[in-house]
Amino acid sequence: MDIYPAIDLKDGKCVRLTQGDFATAKIYRADPVAQAREFAAAGARWLHMVDLEGARDGAMRHMDIIESIVRDAGLQVQTGGGIRDAGTVDRLLQAGVARVVVGSLAVQDKPTVRGWLKSFGSHRIVLALDVKYADGEPEIVTHGWQSGSHQLLWDVLDAYDGYGLRHVLCTDVGRDGMLGGTNRALYAAMRDRAPALEIMASGGVDGVDDLRALARQGVAAAIVGKAIYENRIDLGDAMAQVRDAG
Repeated sequence: MDIYPAIDLKDGKCVRLTQGDFATAKIYRADPVAQAREFAAAGARWLHMVDLEGARDGAMRHMDIIESIVRDAGLQVQTGGGIRDAGTVDRLLQAGVARVVVGSLAVQDKPTVRGWLKSFGSHRIVLALDVKYADGEPEIVTHGWQSGSHQLLWDVLDAYDGYGLRHVLCTDVGRDGMLGGTNRALYAAMRDRAPALEIMASGGVDGVDDLRALARQGVAAAIVGKAIYENRIDLGDAMAQVRDAG
């Protein structure tokens, strides 16, 4: 299993939110490029980046920072937040982004995103399917987790069956930023329903034991943010331990 350290961008700075609430934003680093270089120095191969304001507003706000990190940090980058058109996808890929993360549009305009899987390649597109629980079922939320979709995770996954979908990033929003452990039951259910997908877990990672458990479940990657910034996890040590856990 791979570990992807995370940078969430707000006002040009590295921040973390709690349960997707913009009012809880805590600044951890004013210089995202320097932070990305530190992750690379610790041995990371990948970086997960989210343009928070882009996700909320529907248009990327930090393209210049993303391009600088791709150019200067020595990491493979997957990024998203406010991606609503093919031109933005193409610009990111042309800038050297390895994978583009598509969230709200993947839920609201499935035919368009199915087309992107074909035209850009399924290895270049990640679906970000973020969930809150309603009556015990995982309901997708969109627009930076600010809007309900009235669509269940399982129905959205079914809508992409047969279209080459490969990478799915799923966040349990209720656990995000809480440092209380990931929703491993959710990822086990996803593996049972769609064993061919490469699942990326996100939301609530609290320590190396949590990461090892995800690796044993066959999760492809885990996104880790607050646990690194709050010194719950040493990135280099965690990568070494997880490497042999699967």
